[in-house]
Amino acid sequence: MKIIGNLLWWLFGGIESAMCYFSGSLAMALTIVGIPFAIQTFKLGLLCLWPFGSKVTQGNSPTGCLRVPLNIIWFIFGGIWAWLSHICFGVLLFITIIGIPFAKQHFKMAGLALTPFGKNVDLGI
Repeated sequence: MKIIGNLLWWLFGGIESAMCYFSGSLAMALTIVGIPFAIQTFKLGLLCLWPFGSKVTQGNSPTGCLRVPLNIIWFIFGGIWAWLSHICFGVLLFITIIGIPFAKQHFKMAGLALTPFGKNVDLGI
């Protein structure tokens, strides 16, 4: 089921969303200051490529005690917009019966988009 779900996800916009996350990650990685944020955006892009069968778990972050301030900076400078877009798409898909599995994946991505520092993505592939 997860293979079919991922294929349908790619067909209806998953690849485009992942490419947007990857290009944003590349743009942030070009600056020295943006490298930690680029890693988190890359994590979101990977989850956007393989949402079905993957899990977001709380894990040990290499940033250590900087996790909270980095999450606050992330939230202020773009995390809220990524979170809102995933929530809006999730609500729109949840209204339809056939879109409920895709809505659940958007809600999973919204949780990661809100505070990505300190979370791990297990792709399950």
